[in-house]
Amino acid sequence: MGRSRSNKPRKGLSRRDFLTRSAVATLALGSSAFAPAKAASSAAPADASSNAFQHGVASGDPLSDRVILWTRLTTTSSEKISVEYRWSTDPMMLSGVKTGTAKTSSATDYTVKVDLKSLKPGKTYYYQFSALGYLSPVGRTRTLPTGSPGRLRIGVSCCASLAHGYFNAYARIAARNDLAAVLHLGDYIYEYGTGEYGNVRAYQPDDEILTLTDYRTRHAQYKTDVDLQEMHRQHPVIAVWDDHETANNAWTGGAANHDEATEGSWDQRVANALQAYYEWMPVRHAKDTDLKLNYRRFQFGDLADVMMVETRLLARAQQLPPNQGATFTQTGDFADPNRDLFGSTQADWLSQQLRGSACKWKLLGQQVMLAQLKILGTPNATGTSRYVNPDQWDGYNPARERLFSVLKGDESNAPVGNVVVLTGDIHSSWGADLTEDPNNPDVSAGGYDPKTGAGSLAVEFVSTSVTSPGLDTLPKLADVSKTINPHFKYAEVTRRGYLLLDVKPERVSGEWWYVDTILDPASTGETFAAAYKVGDGQNHLQVSSESSPMSGPPPAP
Repeated sequence: MGRSRSNKPRKGLSRRDFLTRSAVATLALGSSAFAPAKAASSAAPADASSNAFQHGVASGDPLSDRVILWTRLTTTSSEKISVEYRWSTDPMMLSGVKTGTAKTSSATDYTVKVDLKSLKPGKTYYYQFSALGYLSPVGRTRTLPTGSPGRLRIGVSCCASLAHGYFNAYARIAARNDLAAVLHLGDYIYEYGTGEYGNVRAYQPDDEILTLTDYRTRHAQYKTDVDLQEMHRQHPVIAVWDDHETANNAWTGGAANHDEATEGSWDQRVANALQAYYEWMPVRHAKDTDLKLNYRRFQFGDLADVMMVETRLLARAQQLPPNQGATFTQTGDFADPNRDLFGSTQADWLSQQLRGSACKWKLLGQQVMLAQLKILGTPNATGTSRYVNPDQWDGYNPARERLFSVLKGDESNAPVGNVVVLTGDIHSSWGADLTEDPNNPDVSAGGYDPKTGAGSLAVEFVSTSVTSPGLDTLPKLADVSKTINPHFKYAEVTRRGYLLLDVKPERVSGEWWYVDTILDPASTGETFAAAYKVGDGQNHLQVSSESSPMSGPPPAP
């Protein structure tokens, strides 16, 4: 369809482009009992070309009584294939083993998904698949607890551009045996062709992905990465997509990186991307009537509700161009009350979940930065605040105000406290108090006191990327941003890694961990950088310290 996709220029501004442009302005201003199958190593993913389980195993979307198990067969068969699976609470898979059978075929790209039910809450299970005379590696997963768990640890990751380096952050997450789950906040894959965005590793297929076969092939390539496989093998993953699972800066009617004249229907591209996503990811299937409906809730006893929402394909209005040179103010079309990210159905669902939750903490997993990011910080009433990235919530301020109104409460609804927003997308690390007007010192008028945290409605932890580039050439941006944006308590814009969340009834702590390098796949180094916490009932961040691992974590398979 038109010119070669491998030569197509990248359209629109990437996350890095947005921040670079605004930054310049700112600075100017186990064993197996399956027999007789051949075993793949349970210590590392199989890579032999003859092995049927070349893409490893995975689990996800855990509930208190069930979890999704996933694998994929590599085969030349054109027939339906029977796959046996088994599970146990024994990491050696020698006692208390139960078994089941599933089928797969070319209709699902030979992926296998089992919604394993009738499990016990708060338990660690081990699982394995068998097919075509081969055994898969042994995976480990966990169900959600009920009752009153005293502590919970969760890994948070996002933005893994295979072309920019190696997934060492996934390996470090995999090595943490005490995680209850890993939240992946999107950009699990990238759609670009080889050399279009990063050049450390080449993509398969070589061109930008458009067709169902393209998206399947790209997912398959990602799941041959040994570090990604190991993270999936060790922990259940709760995932939601961002834009690059379809195309850069996606919205409900298109994307910056999609040209219908040369690349065909956007709706068809989305259908291709989502079909491949549901085939290749360990997520519970959305409603068949609309694959975009993947917002959902996970309850960890009475300690934490995790609410995952969708901000890209379901209802997002198109991103607006800046109206003040390289920046924008909340005027004109930016102030249109119809500008939305959620859509009314999802917004109503989230409001009900937040207001109705009986859990101590409400954790909101979503894609783009909710906190205001300005290069000119003035109170909202003046109309002169200047913002930098119309792709994040700043470009959808009416929708943000509607969410803040839920947190504030009204005459019919009590305020919602203890909300922690978890965010990806921006390839950098941020910790922020969430307030309606961070540059207005009058707390009684919706303002904010940065010294005490008064006026903050919730907090936000933003995880850096696994590999996708930040602002390495502009390290001073973090310091300058905090002087203009007093609600930011932590900012680091140059390093890659992940976020570790430690949850107790009295507080939630977010820790930023950074890998030593993404250019050497053999590197195992990581560094604790900073921690901030929010106390029960406080709704604002305070400096914290590195938390200790949980005692007696379940053994790795």
